[in-house]
Amino acid sequence: MVLFADSAIWIAVGLAIGAAVLALTAAGLVVLSLRRTRRQPTDLDLVKASVSRTESMVSNLTGALHEAREEGRRSRRVAEIASTLDLDAVLERTLAGAAGLPGVDAAMIVLPVEGEEPFLATVGMTPEEASRQPVSSPGGAGARAVRISYRYGERQRAEAEQGDLIRGGIVVPLRGEEDEPEGTLAVFWRGSERAATDDELGELEELATSCAPAIRNARRFREARHLADLDALTGLHNRRYFHETLARECARAERYERRLALIIVDVDDFKAINDRVGHLGGDSVLAGVGERVRSVVRSADVPCRIGGDEFAVVLPESGLRDAEQLYRRIQFAVASRAISPADRVHVSAGIAELIPADDPVSFFQRADEALYRAKKAGKGQVREADFRAPG
Repeated sequence: MVLFADSAIWIAVGLAIGAAVLALTAAGLVVLSLRRTRRQPTDLDLVKASVSRTESMVSNLTGALHEAREEGRRSRRVAEIASTLDLDAVLERTLAGAAGLPGVDAAMIVLPVEGEEPFLATVGMTPEEASRQPVSSPGGAGARAVRISYRYGERQRAEAEQGDLIRGGIVVPLRGEEDEPEGTLAVFWRGSERAATDDELGELEELATSCAPAIRNARRFREARHLADLDALTGLHNRRYFHETLARECARAERYERRLALIIVDVDDFKAINDRVGHLGGDSVLAGVGERVRSVVRSADVPCRIGGDEFAVVLPESGLRDAEQLYRRIQFAVASRAISPADRVHVSAGIAELIPADDPVSFFQRADEALYRAKKAGKGQVREADFRAPG
């Protein structure tokens, strides 16, 4: 599509050059006619008609050149938006395209999320402004657009006159594969009150139509990646995600001189539980442990299942005391009441805090070695890692 648009531009350029040659030829005819001492009116009329036709041709070809350039620009914009599957990048590029439309000061994309608040992405407006916009869900099926106009009271009048407040906007739906709305794209302007033109609406509709498939594909990719990062039994992050996160957080802690803690938890006597209730029963116990671990961690913590009956939690901006307190919360949540079909379950843990000599591997090994000592000490134990890297 981009190559076609670029070719169209060069074709239009060639035609425009040809038109310029024709114009020069016509001008030469005019000059010659003026040099004639005796010229017939008919000859002058023919020359004028020729010049008029040439001017019309040049005007038409100039318009075609402009249209070809605009088509090339739009094609490149769509290609750039669709060139990545990263949802944040797709939304950022779409918003940049919307905010770049004539007369636009801000833009917003709203994507509904099942069972949660809609996802908002904005440019050119504050979170407070975004929260006040009446664009929380897509328009009804078949709706082409919604025009928004604002009127402000006396208290906001001075601010409105200074051009700081949003005065109007247009909202268009992002259509799905079955032409059902999957979100909205909106643009807003500040300054004086005005009505959106049909050309502005057409530009926004064209952008929404072209970017909707890229947004849909990026959302599907993110959802698939999220599912790939989860342990199917417990719903916690899996081992691969754990090691990726641990490496990333170690690098971040080292770069910004932040604290980082790690806790590795193991279910005590899990083999005996499996022997008593069977493997399906054992899976149910692990799922229950995972649910209770998730219920006590902070929002910044990253809980994972890293093995059969082993769990781990990465604690950013934390030290040993934070990790020990988390272990106490996990132990209470797990052991305070039975997890069907087993009786009360206990867990042991090893905890570690990142030290300058650590890399992700040695950090994990120190916490794992502390867990080994806790298991040897008996049920429901926690041990701190040595403050030296292994080896």
